Amino acid sequence: MNSVTGGGLRRRARGAKLLPPMADYYDSKDLADFPKIAEHAPELGEKFFDWYGAVFQDGALTAREKSLIALGVAHAVQCAYCIDAYTKDAMEKGCDVEQLTEAVHVSAAIKGGSALVHGMQMRKVADKLGM
Repeated sequence: MNSVTGGGLRRRARGAKLLPPMADYYDSKDLADFPKIAEHAPELGEKFFDWYGAVFQDGALTAREKSLIALGVAHAVQCAYCIDAYTKDAMEKGCDVEQLTEAVHVSAAIKGGSALVHGMQMRKVADKLGM
């Protein structure tokens, strides 16, 4: 237990209410500043953003389909900024909440299946050990 902040809680500012650790870590307003990530490596930033933009153009998959995939991946990797961005992007491309929810369920199923299939590795080790 942290004696200064009391049970892992911390003060946001003098006299302010106690917050759980990292309660203010994610701020959706930071997403608008994402392009600034390239300020100290402009050549790499330009390459990344050019590639990123090209990836999401219509191709064998529509930009709408890619947006739904991105939303599912965002949930799988637990990127709050990406979830915000691709929820908005997919809706702007005509997706409804039912479609977004289905994409999230696909992501959850893959993540759950991935965890379970690793159980086969556990079984191989347990079988080798004869337990």
